[in-house]
Amino acid sequence: TAPLIDHAEGQLFLNEAFKIIVEEVLHKGTDAEEKVCEWREPESLALLLDLQLRDTGESQGRLLQRVRNVAKYSIKTSHPHFFNQQFGGVDYHSLAGRFLTEALNTNLFTYEVAPVFVLMETEVLKALRQLVGWTDGDGIFCPGGSTSNMYAMNLARYKLFPEVKTKGLWALPRLAIFSSPGSHYSVQKGASYLGFGTDSVVLVKVDDGGRMIPEDLDAKIELAKSQGFVPLLVSCTSGTTVLGSFDPLDCIADVCDKHQLWMHVDAAWGGSVLFSKQHRHLMKGVERAKSVSWNPHKMLLAGLQCSAFLLQDTTNLLKRCNCANASYLFQQDKFYDVNLDIGDKSVQCSRKVDCLKLWLMWKAVGSTGLEHRVDKAFLHVRYLLEQMKKRDGFQLVSTPEFVNVCFWFIPPSLRGKEGNADYQDKLAKVAPVIKERMMKEGTMMVGYQPLGDLGNFFRVTVFSPHICHKDMDFFLDEIERLGKCL
Repeated sequence: TAPLIDHAEGQLFLNEAFKIIVEEVLHKGTDAEEKVCEWREPESLALLLDLQLRDTGESQGRLLQRVRNVAKYSIKTSHPHFFNQQFGGVDYHSLAGRFLTEALNTNLFTYEVAPVFVLMETEVLKALRQLVGWTDGDGIFCPGGSTSNMYAMNLARYKLFPEVKTKGLWALPRLAIFSSPGSHYSVQKGASYLGFGTDSVVLVKVDDGGRMIPEDLDAKIELAKSQGFVPLLVSCTSGTTVLGSFDPLDCIADVCDKHQLWMHVDAAWGGSVLFSKQHRHLMKGVERAKSVSWNPHKMLLAGLQCSAFLLQDTTNLLKRCNCANASYLFQQDKFYDVNLDIGDKSVQCSRKVDCLKLWLMWKAVGSTGLEHRVDKAFLHVRYLLEQMKKRDGFQLVSTPEFVNVCFWFIPPSLRGKEGNADYQDKLAKVAPVIKERMMKEGTMMVGYQPLGDLGNFFRVTVFSPHICHKDMDFFLDEIERLGKCL
């Protein structure tokens, strides 16, 4: 059997493993000449990785090969040809913060175990709130935007019906939540998880650009009231997942004021435009919201996970709603200010440190550097659209408002046949086939999806500051190469 690893051996292993990570993930994984992925079928990959856990340990040499295999066969999300999700690329200052928090391995619930990070999270949240337009407020870092959106629903309910915390759902009337068809699916999941039920989510009509129509929101609220519902919350979206649409926040705020509803803005994707003087107009009116979700791990490249829930409230609503007053952890006779024990604001107990990666990156490049990062993404989109117009076969789903470019690739065999009865069915099969081919060859990754009555189309999100025009050209060339014979 393998001997137990002592401290020195452990450090030696860590040093060697770190070298592999740097080589495979940070050097090869960001090289445009290397593959985005080394595709293997699930059965083959499981066999190659030897995933089975055993009673006996393995040698250091064998373990280091395990590390190399994990790195080699994982998707290289920092690769310049990874366009698959709304995260990607790498910021090395943020990455240093991620390494540091993992090494420190502390829990962000009390000042005594996380003094640096309690103070740091408070400062980072304050800076984010100021970008929203609030001089004061509250907030917390959450494990993703979905959780942030659920925080908003739960707080809105507690604010209106505080007895729900002790009496439960039976004491509540039928509540209604309003959102758009383009909103994140976490609105539906949150309604289910929190006991509202998915039937309580009322979908408001959108315009041709995917933006919520305030007049229909007003009508839907009146209708819900007439049906016995108590309207509770409007969940707006700044940067919808597919089209990248921004709801008209100022006009929606007028409706919310009229009906005295909680206005939440899901800006998980689009919130970073607030750094840009040129593009922050997309979120005009956000300062009128009660709460905002924002994921710096997306457009800003802060690294997974980094998701902030921001709150305008100054009455300690977050803590009053979520606290359980655990006396073994949040003793009130501590030798320091117990208000620094922020863990009782959270629905979690254990909570990772997510603020350092953003703080260190922000310290490194400043607000001006982050503004430039946002503006550069819009310039990349402009270039991509210009190049698409010069090529046959690329058809936009809609004119982009943000950095989501949604399009169909029409292979030569389908061009000019738009009037055929089977045209839409055949077109919807193009994107899945091209996606399969690119992944099996490992050259690139880009997402596709249907939307309403629209068949499958590609959605490329262009935001990494490390990509250049050459990468945009490669993207278009590769779509053409993989799809021209369909």
